[in-house]
Amino acid sequence: MMNRPFRKFLLPFLFLCFCLFADAQKLSVTGYMQPQWQLGEETADLQVGTDKENDVREMYNRAGIRRGRIKFFYDDGNLASGGFQFNVIDKPGLKGAQVQIKELYLNVKSPLNKASSFQAGIFNRPFSFEVNYSTSELESPERARIITTLLPDECDLGGMFILTPSKGSPLDFITLQGGLFAGNGINPETDSRKDFIGQIVAEKPIGDMHVGLGFSYYNGGVYQTNRNVFTMGDGGFTFNNDVSNEGSYAKREYLGVDAQWYFNSLFGRTQLRGEYLWGTQPGNAFDSESPSRAALPSPEDTYIRPFSGGYVSLIHNIIHTPLSAVLKYEVYDPNTGVSGSDIGSLASFTGVADVMYTTLGAGFCWQMTPALKATLFYEMNRNETSSLLANNDYTKDYASDRKDNVLTVRVQYKF
Repeated sequence: MMNRPFRKFLLPFLFLCFCLFADAQKLSVTGYMQPQWQLGEETADLQVGTDKENDVREMYNRAGIRRGRIKFFYDDGNLASGGFQFNVIDKPGLKGAQVQIKELYLNVKSPLNKASSFQAGIFNRPFSFEVNYSTSELESPERARIITTLLPDECDLGGMFILTPSKGSPLDFITLQGGLFAGNGINPETDSRKDFIGQIVAEKPIGDMHVGLGFSYYNGGVYQTNRNVFTMGDGGFTFNNDVSNEGSYAKREYLGVDAQWYFNSLFGRTQLRGEYLWGTQPGNAFDSESPSRAALPSPEDTYIRPFSGGYVSLIHNIIHTPLSAVLKYEVYDPNTGVSGSDIGSLASFTGVADVMYTTLGAGFCWQMTPALKATLFYEMNRNETSSLLANNDYTKDYASDRKDNVLTVRVQYKF
């Protein structure tokens, strides 16, 4: 299903692409598709197909296309370049496959230093290593839970400067980028507030090793649609319903550090990557997800939570084989101010949105050809529990660990 604004845009854009083919050396077309099959336990959330067909406590499976993307990139060979990427998605909650704009941006290089530039449009946020790591290169099926919750869609609408010293400079391994963004993912802007996102990255090969370090900062806000605001205090939320709250902005602030270490040995190439994020996240009573919507929601209460979390990934390319072994551990605590059996008490105003999750994933990637890759990955998900979160509906019961482990089998074709 293709929305009307996208249809109006697509035809003239494709005509433009056809014209640009006259200078094919300046135009590149890339893409990939990811058919997959998933098997999940009774309360698992699968990424393709429809929701579970019944309420029986048993495993279920779905097959579908996780992603299908194509990207056009044009570089005039001088100062300007631009990219357009769209994505075909098929996931629970949608009525059939849909097409969405993933990226649409213009980049203009500095005439004094072509290593630096200004970029505007819809593109990856300058925050986190995993946000900017190509989806087609991911060794795990998805990005970490904390990344997909805080930074949905990876991309946002905005403008930023990218500052890099000239090649050959003693500091040419450092990149500084930052700018203002709408804060609403790939959806249209819905309020008058702009968020600042900035990042400094250092990458350098050292002999047989490659080392990368990064620091990211996000400072923004989320529009408060009514006057009811809950701010985390000592073991629970403090309620405030001052009339000035409605129409104001709840604090949205993230800090993140990331590190990467790649090295070669007699046993093959090993990669160790990790990130840690912490800060303040506005949400509602039911979840802590960041805005990613086409319009402001109906009036709802705002819950402001301190959060933390991250991941560590270990990838080993087995020598003389096309196989890679993958281990990934991740944690996301949406509310560091409360834990365990204290979650769910009426006096604290806490609930399922404050539950911490951990995931241990393991699997293999098989690079059959440069274009064809198969992934087998199993995720063991664990959640914080509280007897106060017991529910007769097993899909909403958090008194014990939910049965939500997932096995993913995926084939990716990249061109």
